[in-house]
Amino acid sequence: MTELRQANGSGSQSLERGLAILSAFDGSRPLLGVSELGRVVGLSRSTTHRYVATLARLGYLQQDEETRRYRLGPRVLELGFSAINSMELREISAPHLRRLSEETGHTTNMSILDGTDIVYIERVRNPQGQGTEIDLDLHVGSRLPAYCTSMGKVLLAFLPDCAREELLARIEPRQRGPNTLTDKRKLAADLARVRKRGFAVNNEELAYGLRSLAAPVHSQSGPVVAAVNLSVHRSLASIDELVAELVPPLLRAAEDISARIGFHGDLA
Repeated sequence: MTELRQANGSGSQSLERGLAILSAFDGSRPLLGVSELGRVVGLSRSTTHRYVATLARLGYLQQDEETRRYRLGPRVLELGFSAINSMELREISAPHLRRLSEETGHTTNMSILDGTDIVYIERVRNPQGQGTEIDLDLHVGSRLPAYCTSMGKVLLAFLPDCAREELLARIEPRQRGPNTLTDKRKLAADLARVRKRGFAVNNEELAYGLRSLAAPVHSQSGPVVAAVNLSVHRSLASIDELVAELVPPLLRAAEDISARIGFHGDLA
């Protein structure tokens, strides 16, 4: 019985240590060496190396060839996508996104922020839009850079100042569409406009011909936890026409989802 307790205790400790190592990685620490990980989780270098080697062999960690440091591996992403599929947020938002898509005739999406990327957690394609939509092969679990997407700009804009500045320092903008904001000062100014207006506009910053509008979804306590958007082909209307026509129903959908989560604040 004593041996069983010891074995169970050892197993639990191993699991806790492995999870602690995986949890050490976040948006501000995407790459960590063995010594750094040991300091973060409070283990010796040799013990940390043993756990890291096991996690890497199983696909939960991945070693960067140049720096020899580690990042989260594909198995962690698979677990994350499984969690996304069962997220209460996705279940709550789905009917509102379908209603928004039916009302406007456009594809609707929801995403969350993961480091400097957005991750799609829901997507409703509208058959009326087929033929005019730009196919980027997006689906639940798809990732895109936050700086050149409407949902990403919403999620960045509503971060606390220190968190936003930290992420902006890590972003290396490159030209994705004809109007991508590659100057960080212009990007920061655009995010300030997003915070002031309460929604984001993306005018061919991700891809040629693609325009989109996004609005924030607030958690029960107030912080923005997700963003919803409408994607539109540039040939359908001017930016001003799109804003006038589509922002009101988009904001209503975001407000309805926020209210279902339990947010009762003033979204104006």
